[in-house]
Amino acid sequence: MTADAAAPVIEIRGLRKSYGDLQVLKGVSMRAPRGHVISLIGSSGSGKSTLLRCCNLLEQSEEGEILFEGQPVRWKGQGHGRHPADRAQVRSLRTNLSMVFQQFNLWSHMTILQNVMEAPVTVLGEDRAEVETRARALLAKVGIGDKCDAWPAQLSGGQQQRAAIARALCMQPKALLFDEPTSALDPELQQEVVKVIKDLAAEHRTMILVTHDMRLAADVSDHVVFLHQGVICEEGPPEQLFGAPKTDRLRQFLSATMAG
Repeated sequence: MTADAAAPVIEIRGLRKSYGDLQVLKGVSMRAPRGHVISLIGSSGSGKSTLLRCCNLLEQSEEGEILFEGQPVRWKGQGHGRHPADRAQVRSLRTNLSMVFQQFNLWSHMTILQNVMEAPVTVLGEDRAEVETRARALLAKVGIGDKCDAWPAQLSGGQQQRAAIARALCMQPKALLFDEPTSALDPELQQEVVKVIKDLAAEHRTMILVTHDMRLAADVSDHVVFLHQGVICEEGPPEQLFGAPKTDRLRQFLSATMAG
């Protein structure tokens, strides 16, 4: 499967997703060009996290297309019975779209270094010594190089989330997917994680970021997508959405968010 270098890393076309009778995504389309940061904002229940999870097939959509580097995901079945047809394609896509969750999801029985090394060694079959060198460098990059031999329970929430980011980076993905990476943290610890995300954005890494932190979205994004009730209500560069919103719904959302 040949990648198209000019194609967006990930592209969504007309995606629909429902849980029973509840329609969560109602024909959403978006794209993440290489080296760009896309932020998804909106109220709880607007479909942001579902859209992110559909990108790397953690959730199955009923209609629409998902393209990775120009190559469409192949499907079997229709509607609620639709699922990816090619297991190797799913594995490749998930390997190349590393996800950082709201809850850090570190393995409690492994040290921080072992957590970061595990997937490249066991999933990708990479050389353990090479992976260890890379993992140590990444932990230093996110500011916790001295925590390699610590257990997750010995780290603060901010440190655990930074370890989770290092773990995602260790897979050397084509894009990083962040699902509310700071919302489980106290304000002081949030800033540790925000700094890492800003540093990654400055390196022109491709990222899709679901966040309630409007300041973060404004600071790091090339493009912001505002979802409301399963549809894209407004999108554009951050200076436009935050500085001159066009819709009443976005103005109400920003007013309530900033007030909160």
